[in-house]
Amino acid sequence: VCVSGDSAGGNLAAAAAQEFGSDESLEVKFKVQALIYPVLQALDFYTPSYQQNQAVPILYRPYMARFWLQYLGADAALEPLLLANNHSSLDQPAIGAVTRSRLNWTALLPAERRKHYQPVVREKGSPSVVSTVPGLTDVRASPLLAEQGVLGKTPKAYVMTCEFDVLRDDGLMYARRLQDAGVDVTSDHYDDGFHGCMVFANLPLMSSVGRRSMDGFIRWLDQNL
Repeated sequence: VCVSGDSAGGNLAAAAAQEFGSDESLEVKFKVQALIYPVLQALDFYTPSYQQNQAVPILYRPYMARFWLQYLGADAALEPLLLANNHSSLDQPAIGAVTRSRLNWTALLPAERRKHYQPVVREKGSPSVVSTVPGLTDVRASPLLAEQGVLGKTPKAYVMTCEFDVLRDDGLMYARRLQDAGVDVTSDHYDDGFHGCMVFANLPLMSSVGRRSMDGFIRWLDQNL
């Protein structure tokens, strides 16, 4: 059995893989997990891919803050705070050093993805946001924040990422953390890809990267299921 999804579905697939892997009472486990340009965290809206692709269609940076608040049932008025990273400021008591290390892209991303971008970490921000919206640090909503022991119990993984996607670094960091936890990971990156490109795998709106990404995904499933 494979658990898979794209974008928000990739978030759900990653969370399900963690839950099933950690539940010792389950007799049936997932054999593999396949995550297609997944969204995996909501604490840093200034990763290099968020900075690089903030105005790249179809998934603009402000949309992601808005979608997170809608998903978590939170007040839409908090959107500017998320976009400024005020919700993850250093004076936020609910976010400790261990949690921050799990999405520290300066350590988790290779140099070719970090490029010239710099982290945006506020000394002081809006420390009440996380207590108001606790889902922001809940691993069931943000699988990237899971501890290494949980990640190590998840199955073999396929993680697809695209260069022109604000979510690129979520997927790359998750692939790295899975590898560090001992999981067999295939990280499939498309330098000409964009968020949602796989839907353009067939006519009448077929694109080269859409076709290649779909073929790569199906090939991996054929080889690993």
